[in-house]
Amino acid sequence: MSGRLNLFQAMMVRWRALHPYNAVHVVRVNQPLDRGRLEREINDELRELGLTGFVLERDRQRFRFEGGPAGVVLRVTACGEYPENVLRSEMEAELNASFAVEGPMHPFRFFAVDGGGSFDLGLAYDHFLAGGDSIAVVLGSIVDRYLGGVTADRIARPLDVYPETFVRLFLQQATTVLRGVLSLPRIMSSCRRSFRPPAAAADDDANGFVHFRGEEGELAALIQTGKEWGVTLNDIFLAAALLALSPLAAARTKAPRRRELAVASVVNIRPELQPEPRRTFGQCLASFRVSHLVPEGINLRKLAQDIHVETDRIKRSKLYLVTLLAIGLAGLLWPRLSDRQRRGFFFKHYPVWAGVTMLNINAYWTRPGIANPPIEYLRTASTGPLSPIVFALTTAGDALQVGISYRRSAFSRRTIEDLAARFRSSYRGALQ
Repeated sequence: MSGRLNLFQAMMVRWRALHPYNAVHVVRVNQPLDRGRLEREINDELRELGLTGFVLERDRQRFRFEGGPAGVVLRVTACGEYPENVLRSEMEAELNASFAVEGPMHPFRFFAVDGGGSFDLGLAYDHFLAGGDSIAVVLGSIVDRYLGGVTADRIARPLDVYPETFVRLFLQQATTVLRGVLSLPRIMSSCRRSFRPPAAAADDDANGFVHFRGEEGELAALIQTGKEWGVTLNDIFLAAALLALSPLAAARTKAPRRRELAVASVVNIRPELQPEPRRTFGQCLASFRVSHLVPEGINLRKLAQDIHVETDRIKRSKLYLVTLLAIGLAGLLWPRLSDRQRRGFFFKHYPVWAGVTMLNINAYWTRPGIANPPIEYLRTASTGPLSPIVFALTTAGDALQVGISYRRSAFSRRTIEDLAARFRSSYRGALQ
């Protein structure tokens, strides 16, 4: 048996031909590291879940899991004197390390940063294969297994690894999609008004990575603030990203036409497809973009409320489905483009300065008989040709972790560290 790549997965496979398109999840395990036992648990768990023997048929846009031993070799690094720097370096290295282009391959890599009394367990994976929700479920099951917990109620054995593509969803939502197509002129007009991000070097798509952890109580306070403002937590973070990015795009204020600043939000459409992540492994992602002039002096509340008007319209009209169709059309053009044109295609025609992706670990780790969500859960994803920056926001327990990946040929680490500080300052200002 085999499965077919959906529209988003097929585009990701095209992107990874230019540069690795990976994602990395890391969880803190509050027990000493037993390398041999952890490696055995990982291999046994992947085999029991049916996540071994992966084969990608790139040209046919199909894949299959043939089973057999997992063959995972755990890579271990000592945390040393500066554990945060070691973890950052490990995650950055995994973002830039290739998986096989096609054929038989290991789509998962595991690593650990040993801190003595505890360790950070990392899982790097080929991003086209799965969304963050599936990875959170699998990684949680591995951690429970290592800690001696009960995993039977958490996850099916084996998982369904061949979820349906989006064809049935499009048919079920045909009227909505057709209405959305009528909005394409509006989307195209917004793209023509949007300031383009800096073009990265044509032959250097390498990613850098920085991260920070929110302070205790910040997440709960932000959720309450969102309720008071009538906006979502995602609206607040989209607005904070725009405020943080604005100084990098200061030249737009003098541009004759392209004066708006745009960011994209990743959407998990799994609820509409209805394959529960504890039963079905895979990727069910879409996205949408929002743009704004971000005038000097605008505060977070006003910007978040402006953004909410747009995101609410997009969600009600399900315009993220139209984005999937647009990605499919871009796929038809892809073979006609050179590598240089492919790298700049979205920057030119669909300008987005950053992508924002949120994942609530609590939704997948809180189960009867299962350990509470970890306080430390960090993740990141490759930037790819869609945007030169990605904000990966992860909530676990009552904590917020922010990972920011960026195109190194477009921005320096110092520039992104300053961006991270502005982003944090923007949303913290709402809590004063």
